[in-house]
Amino acid sequence: MFEGRVPETEWSRMRAPGQEGEFSFPVKFGYCAVGEVLEGELAGSQAFALYPHQERFRLEQDMLFPLPSNLPAERAVLAANMETALNVLWDSAASAGDRIAIIGSGVLGALIGYLAAQLPGADVTLIDINPARADLAAKLNCKFALTADAPTECDVVIHTSASAQGLNLALEIAGQEATVLEASWFGTDLVNLSLGAHFHSRRLRIVGSQVGGVPANRAARWSHRRRMLKALDLLCDPALDALITGESSFADLPTDYEKVLANPETLCHRIRYETN
Repeated sequence: MFEGRVPETEWSRMRAPGQEGEFSFPVKFGYCAVGEVLEGELAGSQAFALYPHQERFRLEQDMLFPLPSNLPAERAVLAANMETALNVLWDSAASAGDRIAIIGSGVLGALIGYLAAQLPGADVTLIDINPARADLAAKLNCKFALTADAPTECDVVIHTSASAQGLNLALEIAGQEATVLEASWFGTDLVNLSLGAHFHSRRLRIVGSQVGGVPANRAARWSHRRRMLKALDLLCDPALDALITGESSFADLPTDYEKVLANPETLCHRIRYETN
């Protein structure tokens, strides 16, 4: 988004709660704030909020999501990602016993793998071009494969790498009548897909997923608030601390940010605000 690559058709749909400014850029954007509540019935407790980056802000109480007692604030910054991972898993229709591949083991892909690995009997593999992600996969109870060794005949393939190569690999390894779930964000980029070969003969399905909407088969029962509160519950496992790869103070971002983005080992890099 900071590169100004949000398509104009999505400017309205992609507004974040509390956003200031208008797309394409510059905008004040953000949705992963965790801190102490200073006023109201929740005063003194820790809460998550979908709000842009700043030290202090005032919101209606129903826009705050109290943290479970066993969820540290430092890990709760993953809440928006976990909410997306849960929605992706719902959209994929992955189920017990399935062979599931997740292409791309960034924060989102890793969280999807973590959730999928808890399905009874599921065979879950994280696929990445970075061999160092094998350690992360093991911590999340997933198998790991480089792209050249990706499993085939998968029941569900979830793509999160935001690359044409990754999406084409997803089509290659999907089994007969399998689902390829596209969870990447391509912005204004065009994607060159190989839809010859066995795409039609295997009757593959490409399904888009976006966290802005609860899947239709759950929308009658699941509100956005219920989904977010469940995401916080799902973060209570200390194993997920493996997704936090660094932290900077807000004041240091002008010097740190470029290095954080350039480091291939970066997953979630926390920003800490110091208040007086």
